[in-house]
Amino acid sequence: MTLTTRPPSPDSIPCCAGCSMARFCLVGERAPDSIEPADMLAHRVVRLRKGEPLYLLGDPVEALFAIRVGTLKTHVATEDGRTQVVGFHFPGEMVGLDSIGRRQYASYATALEDAKVCMIAIDTLRKVAASTPALASRVLLALDRLAQRTRALQTLLALMTAEERLVTFLLWISEGLSVRGFSPSEFILRMTREEIGSYLGLTLETVSRQFSRLAECGLIRVKHRSVTLVDKAGLRAIAARAAISAVAPVPGSRRAGRQGVPARGAGALVSAQAWTARTLPESGAGARHADNVKGNPFAWEAGNGQQ
Repeated sequence: MTLTTRPPSPDSIPCCAGCSMARFCLVGERAPDSIEPADMLAHRVVRLRKGEPLYLLGDPVEALFAIRVGTLKTHVATEDGRTQVVGFHFPGEMVGLDSIGRRQYASYATALEDAKVCMIAIDTLRKVAASTPALASRVLLALDRLAQRTRALQTLLALMTAEERLVTFLLWISEGLSVRGFSPSEFILRMTREEIGSYLGLTLETVSRQFSRLAECGLIRVKHRSVTLVDKAGLRAIAARAAISAVAPVPGSRRAGRQGVPARGAGALVSAQAWTARTLPESGAGARHADNVKGNPFAWEAGNGQQ
């Protein structure tokens, strides 16, 4: 099955200048050295209903997609029918980056709610990026952030308990909301608990049990998919328990093949989240610029899908 062709509707031509997600988007702002406006790259809007696929695994890679409204998931499936969620994608994020160097998409992309995405043809993107250094740099930065998120997720799965995984996931969502000017403490999860469990490597029962436990401890309030983070300091303390040793290379300290030794003392241990992603400001003017390469690798993509 190939990418579904949808005829453009009357309002389907994007206007990047008026898009609230433009500053998060790969092509949302015109580059200083560009001879073409960003709107020449994002030439169509594709509208999706909840549960509708944007593309299927194995479809030819014809475009990347910038989410304008809504939430999507990317996922793969096993031959026996099991589904593994590999990513959640929010307004301002690019979908399809994991397949940019391939001929076929490496996963499925499905809308978790009604959504609108701007379609960016791969051929056009390559042509413009070749003559626009600023755009090429943004493409490389987006790929770097994808690699950071992959490393952060590997750390989460390798080092964290079920409780720490769920808490870290909620904090990632919270930080992304803060960056976009939404409430970082109250939000609606557009994904099911089963989908959260698939992403975090947990069973549905474990996810539900951890939600209940966090609520009983007074750290969060949960009503259906609506979540309120009541005690963010307590949640951060839980996420910080998965501590690893920060190893800094020390010149001249090669012993038995070692290139460095772990730093000693209280400052030697940092949370897996902080070590992998550093820390973002929660609110205020600083939060508006927190979507840089030093920020949380999940925060730049996280929004609540609400408009």
